[in-house]
Amino acid sequence: MESSSLEIALENDTQEEGKLYEVDSLNNLNKLNVCSDGSQHLLKENTGDGWMTWSSIRSQCVFFVTLIITLIVSLALVSFVIILIIQTGKKMDQVSSRLEFEKNNIEELKKINNLLLKHLNQSGFMEKEGDLNIFSL
Repeated sequence: MESSSLEIALENDTQEEGKLYEVDSLNNLNKLNVCSDGSQHLLKENTGDGWMTWSSIRSQCVFFVTLIITLIVSLALVSFVIILIIQTGKKMDQVSSRLEFEKNNIEELKKINNLLLKHLNQSGFMEKEGDLNIFSL
């Protein structure tokens, strides 16, 4: 008799657990209500400390889209600045090499001028012309 009463008690416990499970499932379904008011749709989900609506989900999506667009634009601007820095560096190298070349040309012209002055002084041409010294710098 004891074993049959134990079996009945176990059957009652499982039936009660099943009923509790069904009630829990129904409660969970009730927490996820979808209400439609024509223009406004609200999705209610119990998050423990509040309700989440379509408007809050939409605002989060707008925030993330804005964040992503801002990151893309800032990345594009940084890339553009890096390209400008590289191009400016190349132009500066070209200008400095051109200046170095011109400096070398000026030095060579000074040497040639000095050689011409020495040659003219040795030949006596400058002595005949007097104080006309157009070649000296």
